[in-house]
Amino acid sequence: MADILQMYINGEWTFAESGEIREVLNPATGEIIAVITEGNEADARRAIAAAKHAFYEGGWWDTPASERARLLFEIANKLEARAAEFAALETDDNGKPLREAEFDVADAVACFRYYAGLATKPHGQTYEVADPMQAMVVREPIGVCGQIIPWNYPLLMSAWKLAPALAAGNAVVFKPSEVTPLTAIRLFSIIDEVGVPAGVANLVLGAGPTVGQEIASNHDVDKVAFTGGTATGRTIMKAATGNLKKISLELGGKSPNIVFADADFDTAVDYALFAIFANQGQVCSAGSRLLLEESIHDKFVEALVERAKKIKVGPGHTEGTEMGPLVSKAHMEKVLGYVEIGKEEGATLACGGERLMDGALANGNFVAPTIFTNTTPDMRIVKEEIFGPVLVVQTFKDEADAIKLANDTVYGLAGGVFTNDGAKAQRVIRKLRAGITWINSYHPTYNEAPWGGYKQSGIGRELGTFGFEEYTEVKQININLNVEPIGWFEN
Repeated sequence: MADILQMYINGEWTFAESGEIREVLNPATGEIIAVITEGNEADARRAIAAAKHAFYEGGWWDTPASERARLLFEIANKLEARAAEFAALETDDNGKPLREAEFDVADAVACFRYYAGLATKPHGQTYEVADPMQAMVVREPIGVCGQIIPWNYPLLMSAWKLAPALAAGNAVVFKPSEVTPLTAIRLFSIIDEVGVPAGVANLVLGAGPTVGQEIASNHDVDKVAFTGGTATGRTIMKAATGNLKKISLELGGKSPNIVFADADFDTAVDYALFAIFANQGQVCSAGSRLLLEESIHDKFVEALVERAKKIKVGPGHTEGTEMGPLVSKAHMEKVLGYVEIGKEEGATLACGGERLMDGALANGNFVAPTIFTNTTPDMRIVKEEIFGPVLVVQTFKDEADAIKLANDTVYGLAGGVFTNDGAKAQRVIRKLRAGITWINSYHPTYNEAPWGGYKQSGIGRELGTFGFEEYTEVKQININLNVEPIGWFEN
């Protein structure tokens, strides 16, 4: 059993009670790269009990903010010192090119440092009220927080959730994706090394329908945070109603990237590629719908297709790789299934659309960068989140038409506008029903700014002070400055 990676509960590394295991595969080769213990509801309940005890009886909720900050700074420092190791492991596990994994590790380090600094900053308010009373508000930790992490950014999403929750003083039950758990397991080795008190941070390995469902439904969990698909988000939301636990959901998207004829052409083409093909298109905020002003459609698509065909697809560790494999064979088949749907719907396949299997790609989950043109708003490939390297192109006549097409979606996560007209950019961006937007850019994300969407793209926000507040309760305190009988009753 020594080679089986374990989960971390109540300050100890432990196997699942069932004795079950799961193999973890390298998406670039199909080879087994690790074997992990496979938890279930019983293990989740153990972790929840440990978190509850640590928060209340263990006194974590009374731990000074300065001590929480110190621990987070130490986690950041150790993660930074082992950055190359974590980046290589992320590429092995997830498949993304090494250069992307390196950026992810750096962002995760910065996230832990940001919330370490924020932990000790003022978070309350005072109010001048009519009575001789001092009214104030303080923020307190929620309690036991369940966190369920996706497979597309395993380490970075771990930081986005763990850092604010611990900074605010909560105890955590953490479930990484069963497909990509390896960097989370190693991150918890750092959490153990720096001396985070037993039970404060617990790692449970296992599948969503078992471990995830228990976290979402258990009445001793006070909040659940989830990043992933909208359908799963609905399931979690329903499960959370049992004890009306707080929820934050960062869900799917079908985000518009709008390019006007007056935009800087080369910049817009470059960002259109980055918006959809970064991380193999496995990004919730991907610019998966490219909206082009009619007058530039032909020229723009020609340039886009030419460059898309030149993207270097290969194993993430291979020097020069610009796009890696999809995360699993099942997901690859889903994406290729959407390609077939697009063809059947009558869209024009401008490039890509096939599995790549030459040479070193033979056993991996590689899909060529894919672009569809001649699409209509009612097509499934236009309406549904594909979560892969598949771009659909639409056209618009004018500003009003662009806004109408952009907002014609059940999602509202992100969107971009490219134009050299500053006033137009502001008008359009303000009318986009989306939570994260860019003007003449796409994808940059900052720890200081909130992340989250409108409509069916989720509830709540991550990052920035908004992300910290998602892990706090607001308490009103009123102090009587005139201590004498109120005299409400005569006798």
